[in-house]
Amino acid sequence: MKIDYRPTAKSYFSGAGLMDLGLQMAGINVIQSLEIDSVCVDTLRKNFNHKIIHSDIRNQTVLSQEKSDIIVGTYPCTKYSAIADIHGARTGDDLYLHFFRQMAIEQPEMYVLENVPGMRKFPVVMEAMSKLPGYYINVFCPVDALNWLPQKRERLILFGTKKNIFITPPSYQRRIKLSEIIESAPDTEITQSVINRLKGQYRDKPIITNPENSGSYAPTCVAHYHKDRSTRLVIDKSHPNKLRPYTVLEYARLMGVPDWFKFSGTENQQFKQIGNGVAVNMAEWIGKEILKYFN
Repeated sequence: MKIDYRPTAKSYFSGAGLMDLGLQMAGINVIQSLEIDSVCVDTLRKNFNHKIIHSDIRNQTVLSQEKSDIIVGTYPCTKYSAIADIHGARTGDDLYLHFFRQMAIEQPEMYVLENVPGMRKFPVVMEAMSKLPGYYINVFCPVDALNWLPQKRERLILFGTKKNIFITPPSYQRRIKLSEIIESAPDTEITQSVINRLKGQYRDKPIITNPENSGSYAPTCVAHYHKDRSTRLVIDKSHPNKLRPYTVLEYARLMGVPDWFKFSGTENQQFKQIGNGVAVNMAEWIGKEILKYFN
């Protein structure tokens, strides 16, 4: 495809910038990221040259920012996910209203939303995201990271565009094998929680994946892995225990993050940033569809 114009984009709730990274890889000109978490902001500043706003979106006025062709929102999914039902926390929140405020006032040529499929259970949220006058809506759900990566990760992707065009749904690509992302003999600690879960002392058993099995893939990279590494384990014959948690590098690779990308913070904070991120390959698909729209 001949690219005559590289559209500009701003991201909100940017986290560690995995959505931004995928968009840039596709050829989008990301001009701004907004994030409240200081560790994520440091990660953004380590890896990107565009403007980084360290702020709560609730306090960020629309007209104080540079305009862009696209605005992208990846507001927190914790209270929209099915797992929140377990803790009685599937309540949604009001952060989507502040993303809506950015959309409604700026009226960009396009907006993009990424969240968990469970967001569809919130009709007020879906109405706000899909009924803004003047926009045609394309919703893809579920979009699975398995199209590109050895990780089961389903998401809702919503495009709002001022022109009515066809957006090509993602299709299966030759994905990297799980065995190709596993480190060789990493120095990985087997914590007591791993031992306890393997002994059946928790309600749920660990999800154990064997990278040597053809077509094997990891379960969703969850943010709470930073609290408990026993929930997801990988078979590793080079390890003394033959079984271990994933490393930070492996977790990042499962999300399509290149090895040169640098995460700030402690190991726990890095796991959290990765688990809260957008699969880079999924973001790149979004970026390529955006380029088709503008060209």
